[in-house]
Amino acid sequence: MDVYATTPDDEAFLLDLLNTTPVVDGSPTDVLADRADATRWMREHGVPTGDAEWTALVRVRSVLQAITRGEQSPSALQSHLDGVRLRPAADDDGLHWQLELDGAAVGAARALLAWDGLRLTSPGRLRPCANTECRLFLIDRSKPNTARWCSMATCGNRMKARRHYHRTRAD
Repeated sequence: MDVYATTPDDEAFLLDLLNTTPVVDGSPTDVLADRADATRWMREHGVPTGDAEWTALVRVRSVLQAITRGEQSPSALQSHLDGVRLRPAADDDGLHWQLELDGAAVGAARALLAWDGLRLTSPGRLRPCANTECRLFLIDRSKPNTARWCSMATCGNRMKARRHYHRTRAD
């Protein structure tokens, strides 16, 4: 039974993590590649900044990106789950699940739980941008589940303009 409830903050964290490898001016970049930049990003997202935490975060990001693109199976996450446990606790408001980590990385565990929460509550809504020149991801919150681009202002506009150019040029 899947019981851990993620929050919008968890989903925002996951999307921010997946989107740390954007294409800038036509060149792929990695916000977490430089240790100083990674430390800044991790602090901004409430993630401990140790070397093991950084390494685990980058590895989990890579696997989650590949799974979201359909390049890997979710079973690839198994090796990242060692030391991650959920413990139930009850209070006057009901049952709550607390994340416990035995040597596991906090940021990586948060990303994994957020990914799984989205998989369960919003299947198919986490996806890569439909612009093949873009490496960003989106969470489709539209009612018909038809969002295709990370940003309508950038990728959406570019793709529509490109299709229009090819249509009119063909005429």
